[in-house]
Amino acid sequence: MGDITGVIDAALARIGQRERQLQALVGEEDRRGRLVREGRELAAGPLEGMLVGVKDIFHVAGLETRAGAALPPQVLTGLEAVCVTALKRAGALVLGKTVTTEFAYFAPGPTTNPHHPGHTPGGSSSGSAAAVAAGYCPLALGSQTVGSVIRPAAFCGVVGFKPSYGRVDATGVIYYSPAVDTVGWFARDVEGVSRVAEVLCADWRGIGAGRRPVLGVPEGPYLEQASPAGLAAFREQVRKLEAAGYVVQRVAALGEIDQINERHTRLIAGEVARQHAVWFAEYEARYRQRTAELIRWGQGIDEAEIAAGRAGRRALREQLQALMERDGIDLWICPSALGTAPEGLDSTGDPALNLPWTHAGLPVLGLPVGRAANGLPLGLQCAAGWHCDEVLLGWGRMLAEVFE
Repeated sequence: MGDITGVIDAALARIGQRERQLQALVGEEDRRGRLVREGRELAAGPLEGMLVGVKDIFHVAGLETRAGAALPPQVLTGLEAVCVTALKRAGALVLGKTVTTEFAYFAPGPTTNPHHPGHTPGGSSSGSAAAVAAGYCPLALGSQTVGSVIRPAAFCGVVGFKPSYGRVDATGVIYYSPAVDTVGWFARDVEGVSRVAEVLCADWRGIGAGRRPVLGVPEGPYLEQASPAGLAAFREQVRKLEAAGYVVQRVAALGEIDQINERHTRLIAGEVARQHAVWFAEYEARYRQRTAELIRWGQGIDEAEIAAGRAGRRALREQLQALMERDGIDLWICPSALGTAPEGLDSTGDPALNLPWTHAGLPVLGLPVGRAANGLPLGLQCAAGWHCDEVLLGWGRMLAEVFE
């Protein structure tokens, strides 16, 4: 118990120093008292004594779920998320709830960027990424519907991981779009996300890598969505990888990105409208404007279009897999975001570069790869084949060494 008390007090000291400005955590009365009580009953396991932040759309026994919203908390209650229980059984200790945008959409919470408080930390898993970056906890859970893990990981300078769609049980999480929502997490390094993957991913086969991967750059209109500065930084990252001996294939890919973006956006709007149908009917006035507008828009999207959007996920996955097989590509690489974290807190940034990989359900690893001229972190996004999470993390360790 002595060791975990020391871990708790060290974390709370860091929180005391930074939280007034960072605002990564949902407030909690007597946080230390709860942590000490739960610390006495820690399970033995691979994550024993590891503090974990939990995005406030995941239900946690004993803690309210508010989802960044103004709805009465009693209507949002539910049984503890399966993945949270799994972490506890592996020995992890829940530090607390982390701030999320409202219902994991774009209406931001108060969290600031840990590297510059005048810039966004990204979203929707804002508090989780910022908490890991600030040293509150070595691990935090998030979720991704478009870019809500990989983008904030890049903006905050930490590692983010979104497994293949469906490999982590999302029961006990407030859904945005069940067709694409994926539980993900943040850590300080690839080793950290790998330890959690072994606990949470179904049918985990162990980290694998072996030879160096052949890297593919998806050239064309998809990549051209990046800002000029972001694209220049990415080209320099590619040069570093080539200088380190990696083979990089430049392949025309995702040429129909406008249609993919439209299909994904309408799919998730239609699904979120259905997820919130009961709550929105009673509490519409309590929703923030951007979220309410999304739900109203989604109400006009019919079931046939939603079904077509779901079918489009598999089609895109098969298209990307075919390109990988044709050109011998093991991993796609591209920027994690259009550029560095935008200035201001009224937006969480544009997730366009994350969207097609999420739509296809492929596993994605976000690596911190240094800083831009403005001092803010940059991220590299690596996407592997369907259910190739194990080799993605193995290769991710190798790629991370190039940028250390």
